[in-house]
Amino acid sequence: MDAVQLSFDTPVAQIGQTLITLGNLVTAAAVVLLLVVFAGVWAGRRSSRIKAAALEEAEQAAAKRASEMEARFAEIMGAQSEMQGRMATIAEVFGSRQSEINKSINERLDGMGQRLGNTINEQTKATHENLTKLQERLAVIDTAQNNIQALAKDVVGLQAILSNKQTRGAFGQARMETIIADGLPSNGFAFQPTLSNGSRPDCLVYMPNQAPALVVDAKFPLEAWNSIRDADGVEMQKRATQQFRRDIEVHIKDISDKYLLKGETQDTAFMFVPSESIFAEIHENFEGLVQKAHRARIVIVSPSLLMLSLQVVQAVLKDARMREQAHLIQGEVVRLMDDVMRLDDRVRKLQTHFGQAQRDIDQILTSADKVTKRGAKIEALEIEPDGDAGTEPEKPSVVSAPDGAGRLKLHVNE
Repeated sequence: MDAVQLSFDTPVAQIGQTLITLGNLVTAAAVVLLLVVFAGVWAGRRSSRIKAAALEEAEQAAAKRASEMEARFAEIMGAQSEMQGRMATIAEVFGSRQSEINKSINERLDGMGQRLGNTINEQTKATHENLTKLQERLAVIDTAQNNIQALAKDVVGLQAILSNKQTRGAFGQARMETIIADGLPSNGFAFQPTLSNGSRPDCLVYMPNQAPALVVDAKFPLEAWNSIRDADGVEMQKRATQQFRRDIEVHIKDISDKYLLKGETQDTAFMFVPSESIFAEIHENFEGLVQKAHRARIVIVSPSLLMLSLQVVQAVLKDARMREQAHLIQGEVVRLMDDVMRLDDRVRKLQTHFGQAQRDIDQILTSADKVTKRGAKIEALEIEPDGDAGTEPEKPSVVSAPDGAGRLKLHVNE
């Protein structure tokens, strides 16, 4: 026992002046061991308490989350029920609206068909009347065209007449009257009329358009010409030629002084020579007389030239009548064009009506397609909730608002 005590009291180490014995070391070791055991036990108990607290907290959180999920599910079910009710209401509204639209479309199509039928009947009646008037106008134009063709034949025949240079008879007044009577209508001339100065020319040819009349004189000095032809010898022929020249000059002066009246007759007169041979002889051997007659505005004409001149006058008269016919045709054509313009305007109006009806039908079909597509979209509408786990989802809201075209649109905000 003393040995053991001696051993525990046996010094083991010295730190400074402190002496450490073996017992001190054993005691210290035991204390350390007890501290280690106590620390282990205390740590175990603390870990158990922490685990129990964590488990309890986790159970409370799970219960709370389950409660929140049940509330969220109830809200979703309520929103879904509300949405189903609204969808049923919308379907009912759209069904009634579609019925009204179909009824309105049918009524509008019926009214449009009736209006189109009335318009077509009116246009058909107006077209028939216009065609009747057109046929009448064409009949008038055909008549005027026949008159123009007859006048054209006369004008074509004028060339043959103008190329005919045959003499048609003998001398003097009778020949001149025959030529004029053959060449002009009865109201186109007058024989032996009396002018304002009291003189009486052999013939007056009336000109168109109220122009002054043309004087034709047939008092040719035939005796002097016969004297030239009957003269024997050079001296007698020379005296007969001088006498003929004096007679012609006096006759030219008489015609100029008596028959050329300003405003009443033309400023040119015809001096009729009853023979082509005499006319040719005068122009060949008496050039001075021809020039003097021209200066006095007297035209020496032969039977052929008189016929040609009268044909020219007649052609002028016919041309005036043709112009009158042309004015008539022009007036009929103008009226015809007015009828055609009215017909064109009415046809264009009818085309506009058809185009408007087609556009209305297209718009109606477009609206019906839009209604059908929107109904299909509403019918296929689905609500898909989103959100991460551990995050509280928001309550969806359904908002209805009219769009720009007056249609109802649904917006689901989550």
